Amino acid sequence: MKKYIYKIFMIIVVTVGLVSCADLELPSDGRLTLEDIFSEYNTSRNYFNQCSNYIPQVGFTYGNTPLASFSDEAHDASDGVSGVVNDWYNNSTSSSNNPLTANLNVWAHYFTGVRKCNTFLESINDPAIATASIDEDEKNGWIGEVLVLRAYYYLQLVKRYGGVPIITAPYEVTYDFSQDTRATFEECVDFIISDCDAALAIPESGKSTVGFRWNISDNERSHVTRAFAYAVKSQAALYAASPLWSTGGSKYTWVKATEITKEALDACLAQGFQLFDITPAADVAQNAYAYYFINRADPSRSVDKETIFETTAARTNVWKWAGTPITEGMEKAGAGPSQELVDAYGMKATGEMPVLGYSDANHLQPIINSESGYDPANPYEGRDPRFYASIYYNNSPRSLTSGNVEKDLFPLSFLPSVVNNVSMTENGEEVTLATTGGDPWIHTSTLTRPLSPGENRVISFEYKSNKTITDSEFFFCVAGGPQGGVETGQNILIEQASEWTRFEYDLTMAINTWGFGVNANGGAQPQDHFLRFDITGGPDYEITIRNFRIESFTPPPAATPVETFVGGNCEISDRVSETRNTRTGYYLRKFNNYKSGSNVDADGLMKIFRLGELYLNFAEAAYQSAGPDAVVGTMSARDAVNTIRERVGMPALPAGLSKEDFEVRYRNERQVEMAFEEHRFFDVRRWKILDQTDGFVTGMKIVKDNNGYTYTRIKLEDRNTNSDKYLLYPINQSEVSKMESFTGNTWQNPGW
Repeated sequence: MKKYIYKIFMIIVVTVGLVSCADLELPSDGRLTLEDIFSEYNTSRNYFNQCSNYIPQVGFTYGNTPLASFSDEAHDASDGVSGVVNDWYNNSTSSSNNPLTANLNVWAHYFTGVRKCNTFLESINDPAIATASIDEDEKNGWIGEVLVLRAYYYLQLVKRYGGVPIITAPYEVTYDFSQDTRATFEECVDFIISDCDAALAIPESGKSTVGFRWNISDNERSHVTRAFAYAVKSQAALYAASPLWSTGGSKYTWVKATEITKEALDACLAQGFQLFDITPAADVAQNAYAYYFINRADPSRSVDKETIFETTAARTNVWKWAGTPITEGMEKAGAGPSQELVDAYGMKATGEMPVLGYSDANHLQPIINSESGYDPANPYEGRDPRFYASIYYNNSPRSLTSGNVEKDLFPLSFLPSVVNNVSMTENGEEVTLATTGGDPWIHTSTLTRPLSPGENRVISFEYKSNKTITDSEFFFCVAGGPQGGVETGQNILIEQASEWTRFEYDLTMAINTWGFGVNANGGAQPQDHFLRFDITGGPDYEITIRNFRIESFTPPPAATPVETFVGGNCEISDRVSETRNTRTGYYLRKFNNYKSGSNVDADGLMKIFRLGELYLNFAEAAYQSAGPDAVVGTMSARDAVNTIRERVGMPALPAGLSKEDFEVRYRNERQVEMAFEEHRFFDVRRWKILDQTDGFVTGMKIVKDNNGYTYTRIKLEDRNTNSDKYLLYPINQSEVSKMESFTGNTWQNPGW
């Protein structure tokens, strides 16, 4: 029976393009049984790896805009053209047309992932099917990861739809669908947490490469860890205790949520997680917070110790989909931050909120906090550092150098066949070079195209090394051998480094001296040139390198600010048929590396889970259950929020705030800290304040005159997407009709 079940299952998943038959080396007629798959190590591991295929690539995935555009965080400039944004803003959502699922059928996607996990778990635990010889620690690690993946997929479903059917095994061919029922939200959270607990109960193997572990290597980017399991538990418990789902008899009280979120936070802190606090150079990012969101996470946590899981491939492409008109390659202004979000950023000197609310229904008359130091005539001065890291405002610098930087990259790889006294080992994107004797050197691949024009060219890479290298050299070569290199007698220093360190060597002197890459002799074309890396003069040196390349820079023009005033280079616009200008008077900066453009995409990737969320989850549960200042274990809710604020240099929240006042400050802090990270959309729903937040957003129209600037708040069109029915997604009508025919009951969410 199981053989035929799997044949049917494979037909379903292959039809929707979620699994490649070639990956599993299926016979040409597609007949592969579960016994076939789980009788071999490689096919078993391949099936395990496919269970993580349903973790989404989070980012600008809703019609090339982020989820923030469908909340009070932002207003997308595509509001006047046909598409998902226009449908949402014009209240054209229905059970047959949900703009938020236009690019991804959420219900089908995650339930397919659940079925994949169920099939794996049932098969790997059945000795009649799983006959492959697999290390027990490795197999248990697979089981742990798949349990957590299933829990994560259920978390994504219940956040959007509420209670859903709990499915723990593959459907039999004769399965009676009339037996299916929607579980309650609480029952689903029970299931989510039990899966995570079952995974965490699996002992760590003590091995560095297998098992359900805390620590993984950078080439295991798609794998989930024990920290991921704790993050799923924390978020599930927080949601279950929230007003949308908490009932009088619910087991998920704020006390229970405090216990679970504190356990998650403590476990991660004990394993060395910490908020990212590396201060960048002034021409890299404004502060540690800005730097964090343009850096790609390293799962080994050698540099980034905050990220628990990052979307694995999809860069945010802010430069393209939410770019400023002066950004090369931008296609639309996209998600313009709302005035409501701007008002949420506090004042650096006092730590106070500048705007306490609005005295009118249209949010055009702000209630100014006189104790904050906020000046409505200079609204962007002295704000929370996260404001400058997240938002382009009028006259904000587009670049952190003297203008936009044009960069062209020439990635190079090492050739193990052309070496002298060097051994080479590859591990994913990393290459380890170990010297075995005197005069060690190795060649790279060729450029494949001429070096682009530019006054500044550098060799760059990230590395770790066991010793300080004092006399390395680079030579630019053609087929006949070195044709240039460093200035005669100059040796290059590469410091010993136990963690990833960026190395740069300026080629300007070498180019001027030797003309290499431009006029190099030897008869070869420029694109045929390559580098020879002379490591040092002796054995027993070891250096691990990634992202080895030449970077060519075009000097930037004079600094150009972002001018959002009427008539400015990035002016606000109400021309609804055009999408290149902001509707709100602001542009998105978070995740955006100012060096990004059509030649180089250096924008950040969105975090799915990070330590900052765990601090805030604990703070919310703790102030609700014990009050703002009560110490739970080792910290209070206020301590947790202040830890987040300390990272960016914001003053601590004062002691003695009432629960009600602390709630205002906490929700403001969560809105600011996790802006554009797909939290606000769900937060206002679980708090049941959607009717207060999402009817419309406002912006700032700025007019320049001889006396400076005049600031006028403007209200954008009503969205009418803040009624109670919008608390949950509608289930697709085709699915509802199908299940009604099976069960005789409607499964549709209220209002749809």
